Amino acid sequence: MADTTVAPATLAMLGSVPLFQSLNKHQVRRLAETAQERRFKAGDIIVRQGDKGVGFYLILEGEAKVERAGHPVASLGAGQFFGEMALLDDQPRTADVRASAAVRCLVLSSWEFWAAVGDEPEVLRTLLKETVRRIRSAPAALSE
Repeated sequence: MADTTVAPATLAMLGSVPLFQSLNKHQVRRLAETAQERRFKAGDIIVRQGDKGVGFYLILEGEAKVERAGHPVASLGAGQFFGEMALLDDQPRTADVRASAAVRCLVLSSWEFWAAVGDEPEVLRTLLKETVRRIRSAPAALSE
């Protein structure tokens, strides 16, 4: 973020993300301080299917719809996230995410993520577990 003052609510929300629950308060603050806050208007595409994935998004406020090939897949709200696979690789996005109302997000690039917590093996383990959990919970979407 531009300044290093991070709202307590943002820190709490980031710390509650399953990927980051193994981090201590200092590590969560480090992540939050390196992340960027972005805003999107209703109807804006936040990420586009097929574009290179370079980061993780945590929705701080608002609502978004996840669509794959134009078909609704999920709805996301405050406290929910997407783009965790982009922390592991820079492969194309697997879905569009569109703001269905005004959205405020915390965006963490993969290089910021690894610079902040790359020496924490538990973070990698948790990231992999959450990614696998999400893949297992969406078998129908994977078959398309």
